[in-house]
Amino acid sequence: MKASVLASGSKGNCTYIETRQHKFLVDLGTTSLYVEKKLKELSVEPSEIEAIFLTHTHVDHISGLRVFIKKYHPTLYVSEIMYREMRQSFPDFPYQMIDDSLTLDELKLTVFKTSHDVDDSNGYLFEEENSSIVYITDTGYLNQKYFPLLKNRSLYIMESNHDIQLLMEGSYPYHLKQRILGDRGHLSNKDSSYYLSKLIGPDTKEIILIHLSEENNDETIAYQTCAEKITQNIPIVISHQKEHTELVEI
Repeated sequence: MKASVLASGSKGNCTYIETRQHKFLVDLGTTSLYVEKKLKELSVEPSEIEAIFLTHTHVDHISGLRVFIKKYHPTLYVSEIMYREMRQSFPDFPYQMIDDSLTLDELKLTVFKTSHDVDDSNGYLFEEENSSIVYITDTGYLNQKYFPLLKNRSLYIMESNHDIQLLMEGSYPYHLKQRILGDRGHLSNKDSSYYLSKLIGPDTKEIILIHLSEENNDETIAYQTCAEKITQNIPIVISHQKEHTELVEI
């Protein structure tokens, strides 16, 4: 499998994942034009995207859907709750509901639940033969019941949203700070590094940190916080709002 985070942050999120037979996106919360450009930089034609898997329905994860779907017609995979939420505003989307697991040829996809301030939100585990990708974003915590499922995977794409000190000393109003810090908010750098330290194993090839806040985080702090917990020699990559990460093959 291959993966590249095309955009990540509070202004828009989109990730490209490729298997031997399929090419798809996780979320599309930035402009279709931007995503098309980034895909072509990876030598991928936008028309090759067969599916988009949604993590949740906040605008920074869905804003580019309408234009991209109209142009290229990928299937949109959502939970039943997300479907009920979206169908009135977007009745013509090619929905396919997924609440548990899905098999597409050699690819097995497993849904697990995250905790965010929406009606429903998903994390995803992608598996193909001996390769696997865990995708976790926009969650206040990760339920420990999922640890056995998610341990020792090849690639972790994990939210590392904020540094707690920067958040508390920053300009956000108190209620917003409490929302971010709560169980239905976002993972801090410390949260992310803690979960990663519990999940990585000998088969882990790389970690990509995503959804870094531009106001309440710092790339160096996020990297160092993770590196202090991850004592194994595993590359740690920081994603960006307007740059794609290098296409990694695992």
